[in-house]
Amino acid sequence: MTDIIRYMKNRDPYEKEFHQAVEEVFETVQPVLDRYPDYRQAAILERLIEPERVIQFRVSWMDDEGQVHVNRGYRIQMNSSIGPYKGGLRFHPSVNLSILKFLAFEQVFKNALTTLPMGGGKGGSDFDPKGRSDDEIMRFCQSFMIELFRHIGPNTDVPAGDIGVGAREIGYLFGMYKKLRNEFSGVLTGKSLGWGGSLIRPEATGYGNVYFASEMLATRDEPLKGKTCLVSGSGNVAQFTVEKLIDLGAKVLTLSDSSGYIFDEEGIDKGKLEFIKRLKNIRRGRIREYVDKYSEAVYTEADSSLDYNPLWSHRADCAFPSATQNEISEKDAYKLINNSVKLVSEGANMPSTPEAIKIFLDKNILYAPGKASNAGGVAVSGLEMAQNSMRISWPKEEVDSRLKGIMKSIHKTCLDASAEYGTPGNYMAGANIAGFVKVVNAMIDQGLV
Repeated sequence: MTDIIRYMKNRDPYEKEFHQAVEEVFETVQPVLDRYPDYRQAAILERLIEPERVIQFRVSWMDDEGQVHVNRGYRIQMNSSIGPYKGGLRFHPSVNLSILKFLAFEQVFKNALTTLPMGGGKGGSDFDPKGRSDDEIMRFCQSFMIELFRHIGPNTDVPAGDIGVGAREIGYLFGMYKKLRNEFSGVLTGKSLGWGGSLIRPEATGYGNVYFASEMLATRDEPLKGKTCLVSGSGNVAQFTVEKLIDLGAKVLTLSDSSGYIFDEEGIDKGKLEFIKRLKNIRRGRIREYVDKYSEAVYTEADSSLDYNPLWSHRADCAFPSATQNEISEKDAYKLINNSVKLVSEGANMPSTPEAIKIFLDKNILYAPGKASNAGGVAVSGLEMAQNSMRISWPKEEVDSRLKGIMKSIHKTCLDASAEYGTPGNYMAGANIAGFVKVVNAMIDQGLV
């Protein structure tokens, strides 16, 4: 195991996010490798960390003033052993190969946990959609798809949205794909409802995270109702995490964006949440504007000189990190525990550092890794694929019921796997092991490909 980690770091020394994701998984699956030595003989670990295909391409586009810009586009097709590649497209200046490889690697195991037949992939661009007009975003998406269309398809690779890619971007991408291929197919998920999208898809990641957290609390005979909660982020995942927490009777105190965070001691109710949705989704404003309308709240500006995030310093029962990777450090973890937090359920991908995760596990915190707790988004993407294949649309209640059932199944799968391999109640180990075993067995069944 150590030799493989060293080999990976020597081969790709600058991919620190990818290294972190791989180490987290490999450290927890050692009991599986001890039980099944044939996995090592088949070089399963070496094959898992090498994407089946890495696609990088130039995206040239023109802004409203006639200036030409050039960005990089990517698609990481990580593993297709249990189904077509499935994973989001991210448009953000931070996008690079390391981040996309880490996300694709996580996606492989997350998708395996959903019970749906989907492989893992991820893609995107270092394009920044903030401040760009609709026409500029359309031109960029069309240029991006002119290259990507060669590598995707409903039975090959089905991208979805992610940071910077919502229903608007999916529409522009789909329109160009349809024109280039002369076909109307379920090649992208996250589509608008009028032309193939699924009800509950925008809500799915946030709702699923809360459903998973509720299942965790139930193992200790505790309800979610009445719990105080810290939520980071203010995008799609955070908004619908808050919405479902409110529905189930919890009280949400915080939200954030890159500029800072708000703390509302009275709690964010449905009316306040609707204001945030309009602010972020329509006006594309900053979270600090919340305190202009609700003066009882306090806004704290982001301070990069701090080695901790003050959002995690408030007293609460539960934490739902829903912004970005590595947003909870070791110091933040101690602050959460010292302020009575008993549950951390990840809405973002890998938002807790390895040091923070160790603290949560050592202190017997209910800790849910993102590959389990935020799998609701890709689960409903899979349901959208199924509806597209059958040319039908399920009602909201059916999709929500299926989502809740999937999250309940993922929770049980994690607990069962953790108990079978000697770490009962360790959701991180359970999620990694269950996803790993399913993917690896499929790879072995299919031979050396």
